[in-house]
Amino acid sequence: MNGEMSYIALIASASIVVQAVMLILVLASVLSWYFIFERARTIARFRRGSENFEERFWSGMDLTQLFRQVNATPDTDSGTEAVFRAGFKEFTRARQQPDLDPESTMTAIQRSMRVSVNKEEERLDKHLTFLATVGSITPYIGLFGTVWGIMGSFRGLAMTSQATLATVAPGIAEALIATAMGLFAAIPAVIAYNKFSNMAVNLTGQYDTFAEEFSSILHRQVHALARKNQTRRETGEKPAAAAQPPEEAQRV
Repeated sequence: MNGEMSYIALIASASIVVQAVMLILVLASVLSWYFIFERARTIARFRRGSENFEERFWSGMDLTQLFRQVNATPDTDSGTEAVFRAGFKEFTRARQQPDLDPESTMTAIQRSMRVSVNKEEERLDKHLTFLATVGSITPYIGLFGTVWGIMGSFRGLAMTSQATLATVAPGIAEALIATAMGLFAAIPAVIAYNKFSNMAVNLTGQYDTFAEEFSSILHRQVHALARKNQTRRETGEKPAAAAQPPEEAQRV
């Protein structure tokens, strides 16, 4: 208890500049811990959402039926579902065109999925810049408070006729508290930033892998649809109604 009160007394007796530095460090630490817990929950939800959707996707369900289901009740926590919706929406738009060009269609589908992956990556990286900033600058802010406090201690020492350790020690101790607070704010922020950055990279890699696999499926369907349209034009057969789920909308 005496030690706790001595720390409080040291902080209370510090100069206005050192107290302001300590306040900044406390606010930075509180915000960084808030973002640490928020990112941990969010990334865990994103991982579960993507795993659940990939399980549904690879279960063999008809893609048209799956698209209708996820459009009716979208899961905002699933990045792979967002990539799927973007790619299949572009495929649905393309298959309604009688003069479908496979190469341009696949380019549009891949571009749409790439945009979706980029959006999901931005969601994963949210608040990580703040954690990186806290981890990099709070030690320097704390060091500034320490230097300022030590300067004040030596100025006070110059005004005394007899210099003793008891005269200098309190000022130096209160100054060093700022450095300790800076490290207390920086270390968890750096650890969390590295951890969440690695998790975000892994999830983004999963999104990219899914986009490539889904692109391969759609590539076969687009070329099959293009061949059917070409055959219809050559034989004079009317295209099938767009409202009917075509054969090419199913997984091969």
